[in-house]
Amino acid sequence: MPDRITVSVIQHRLVGIVQEMGEVMLRTAYSQILNSSRDFSTSVFDGQGRLVAQAEHVPIHVGALPAAVEAVRSAFPGSIDPGDLFILNDPYHGGSHLPDVTILRPIFVGTKLAFWAVTRAHQADIGGATHGGYNAAATEIWQEGLRITPLKLRQRGEIRNDILHFIAANVRHERDFIGDLDAMIGSTNVAERRLLRFVDEYGVDTITEVIGEILASAERRTRACIATWRDGVFYGESALDDDGHGAVDIHVRAKVTKEGDHLVVDLSESDPQVKGFINSSYPNTISAVHMAFSYLIDPDVPKNEGTFRPVAVKAKPGTVVWPHAPAAVANCTTHCGQEIAEAVVKALSQSCLDRVFAGWSKRFRTAIRGVDPRTSHPFIWHIFHARGGGGASPAGDGWALVGGLITGGGVRFGSVEVSEVRAPLFFKRHEFRADSGGVGQFRGGTGGVLELRIETAEPAVANTAGDGVRHAPYGLFGGEPGATHYNRLISKGETRVLKTKEVGIPVQPGDWLIVESSGGGGYGDPAQRDPRLVEADLRDGLVTRGASGRTGG
Repeated sequence: MPDRITVSVIQHRLVGIVQEMGEVMLRTAYSQILNSSRDFSTSVFDGQGRLVAQAEHVPIHVGALPAAVEAVRSAFPGSIDPGDLFILNDPYHGGSHLPDVTILRPIFVGTKLAFWAVTRAHQADIGGATHGGYNAAATEIWQEGLRITPLKLRQRGEIRNDILHFIAANVRHERDFIGDLDAMIGSTNVAERRLLRFVDEYGVDTITEVIGEILASAERRTRACIATWRDGVFYGESALDDDGHGAVDIHVRAKVTKEGDHLVVDLSESDPQVKGFINSSYPNTISAVHMAFSYLIDPDVPKNEGTFRPVAVKAKPGTVVWPHAPAAVANCTTHCGQEIAEAVVKALSQSCLDRVFAGWSKRFRTAIRGVDPRTSHPFIWHIFHARGGGGASPAGDGWALVGGLITGGGVRFGSVEVSEVRAPLFFKRHEFRADSGGVGQFRGGTGGVLELRIETAEPAVANTAGDGVRHAPYGLFGGEPGATHYNRLISKGETRVLKTKEVGIPVQPGDWLIVESSGGGGYGDPAQRDPRLVEADLRDGLVTRGASGRTGG
């Protein structure tokens, strides 16, 4: 077995490779959702399909990637060759939801399949009945966009232009889609070059042996952490507002059994699947559980296949966390992905009290489609600004404007000025939303306020996808819930309060979109909050005097 220094060097080199893959995406992707908001993830697997290294991008992506690798291996037994490149997005064939397209590159050393380089990226559009990849009106997956089962996009080094053109013809912005796909392919190109150079230095047998130790070490450290938690059977649940088709208060329920150094997470008692697009594909459900768990263990433990070995997941087909095909699932990476994670965290709040956190803001996304009068080119703009606040924890106040739990801060809102250059938008106001974070010994992260004018010359159209109007981010151990979302469109003096799940919203030139995003939940007894923190919040305008009074300040 190689010495510890060699193991550490190889582990950090692998992490460096996936980080460089991410830099390639940032520097070469066409769409705002990727090169500004960073809605993508990069990873390396070994030849056996085991997750070895991931970059810190979007946590909900990565836990579902092993299913993508396995889907390709199963679809092409005996016919995976050097120079091949694969693509997929179908939630029922290794994907999570249709907007997340995955590129998988097998990397050979001689005739041996030694690695997989994998990039998953959320596309600005994936076809379907409405723009932007989220169709709140959908009741089956065929209405949500183009389904790509595992396909060879490149065969033995030759790009399959027939496949590429077929896919690109089924999305709204072909140029941007192909540009983003090229960025994804480029990121795996870089991984291949770095890994093969790596093999030249250490040899494939040494690296393979070290990977086994890296995964085993992560498992040992994870089990040691779990062993310090209280044994027992614990329950937690979370609820979605609705599915957009009449079902309300849809519950995800987690029964977590902790014994010794392992966990069993049973989601079987979750509500039945629904008509709307909030059902979670099975890979996404596994990913949401792993994501919640990874937030609770020691932060310096590498997140790889070994990390998740101590966690078993059970679910029941036909429920909202494992729907029968062809259920609509487009919103699942956010909701019910976040609710799955919340149910697990709430259950474990009875086992590892010093590690859990209060509720994070839910996502309330709006996507606008129109024509930019400055260029006469069509645009699709996903609003990432004025994101909600994160939940407070024993470590302190929640993060402000961080967004939903499923991204963990990995998705950004980007520059206001760049946004105004790229789309016909005018940002009048973008600031913290006072009193949005739940009070407690530690305050929930502050949400945001956005006033945005749409400066098209012709009517545009918008749709929404999200949650968090009926159910606020929860407080823990005496902390209070955060505020809920309150978003609206002002058109010709009339105000339309936006629902979290709508399609076909008319947007007139000069209309104003007003976003007031939720704050995170508070943690602990408000009376225990440090008065100096209360005064700082008042000074900074994060709370008002009336709200601060609830903290004992």
